[in-house]
Amino acid sequence: MILARVFHMSASRYDQRISIGLFGIGLDTYWPQFKGLKQRLLGYQKRIHQRLGRDGVRIVDAGLVDSPDQARVAADLFKREDVQIIFLYVSTYALSSTVLPVVQKAKVPVIVLNLQPVAAIDYEAFNALGDRGVMTGEWLAHCQACSAPEIACVFNRAEIDYHLVTGTLDDLEAWREIDAWVDASRVAAVMRSNRVGVLGHYYCGMLDVYSDMTQQAAVFGCHFELLEMCQLKRLRDAVTPRQLKAKLEQFQSEFEVAPECSEAELKRAAQTSVALDLLAKEHRLGSLAYYYEGTAGNEYENIVTSVIAGNSLLTAHNVPVAGECEIKNAQAMKIMDAFGVGGSFSEFYAMDFNDDIVMLGHDGPGHMAIAEGKVKLVPLPVYHGKPGLGLSIEMRVKNGPVTLLSVVQDGQGKLKLLAAEGESVPGPVLHIGNTNSRYRFSIGAKNFVNAWSKAGPAHHCAIGVGHIAQKLEKLAALFGIEFIRIC
Repeated sequence: MILARVFHMSASRYDQRISIGLFGIGLDTYWPQFKGLKQRLLGYQKRIHQRLGRDGVRIVDAGLVDSPDQARVAADLFKREDVQIIFLYVSTYALSSTVLPVVQKAKVPVIVLNLQPVAAIDYEAFNALGDRGVMTGEWLAHCQACSAPEIACVFNRAEIDYHLVTGTLDDLEAWREIDAWVDASRVAAVMRSNRVGVLGHYYCGMLDVYSDMTQQAAVFGCHFELLEMCQLKRLRDAVTPRQLKAKLEQFQSEFEVAPECSEAELKRAAQTSVALDLLAKEHRLGSLAYYYEGTAGNEYENIVTSVIAGNSLLTAHNVPVAGECEIKNAQAMKIMDAFGVGGSFSEFYAMDFNDDIVMLGHDGPGHMAIAEGKVKLVPLPVYHGKPGLGLSIEMRVKNGPVTLLSVVQDGQGKLKLLAAEGESVPGPVLHIGNTNSRYRFSIGAKNFVNAWSKAGPAHHCAIGVGHIAQKLEKLAALFGIEFIRIC
């Protein structure tokens, strides 16, 4: 597919590395009693270690902790290596005193892996062993669940942030959940290191989009870089003919440029796009929220009415850009992009009650890497509700499963993640020089719009491909905020 070659949409585009702690637990009293048990359990832990390994993940393995003294050694290791999350493998029954010191000192989320080696003990073969000592050792290799309540009880009383995954070592469902925790941890690290640019001001009167940047920084750990239009103008004025030529070539490569786009408008948009690239590079931006109007004929108006093409390219290349200065949605878009699923700037466009679908889209930048077909660059005679005219993009999200995400700030100032899974479906759309697509939801269009709206988001959301609500729920847990799923 052409777009896959151009954009390489994948979470691996981010260089963010994370450190994951792993340790198993056992009881040192067992080792002299049951020959080979410890080595067998270490073999199980090695399988988990190998399966956790992937690009961008460094595993800090503290081995099999079987005494309170070893627990303190593991705690020092995890603290020293600055792990972001700990996976605790319950290899057999173990005392909770071998667990608590580790997680108390590390002070990071803990995923308890209650993973039995097989789905069920072979009862006939087990009972045929004859020697009750050997049989007990065999049972202890399968009694992972025995410690789960004890660990949970102690963590609850100690107010430790933990989550349980139960299954077998080869359980696909359990490993989907484990993989989701790893992915969520990586995205949390991306968000903590993100530099969010804010250029211009809010769209006047859109009370729902106004954001508390202090609260956003407190939850997500990001930095906000407040930018000036004069900075963008300085960079734009300095664009060279060579830079302009290269950008025009990029337009032709990554857009389907409509023949009615005038040379003057293409050059105006290309010059601004070069400046936007330089602005993002100069300030090391990972995302951007913008809006500006300017007075008629002003240089800043000339700039802001030529940003859509450049902002769409930034969005497609890991710097998501949200219009109308919707900072909350710039965060949602960054989350989706970091998960490798896109995150296109959207709002409700219309409802088709005959087909029971909701249309979502937006003027301005879209996420070109998740487009159905090549994105069109077209001229618009008017930017509705905004000054001026210029080039815009026309695209629809590729057909198939999708997830919608909104970062919500409630009446008490708390942040939440709001998500819904649905499907982008074929059918007629509006060819008005904007992004727009048709979406179907399992609860029906009416119920979806009612439930989504009552959850309290701003009118924008980020749309990504695939169903990733499970991962988003884990990300919310890592940030300590509420997660709401509509469908």
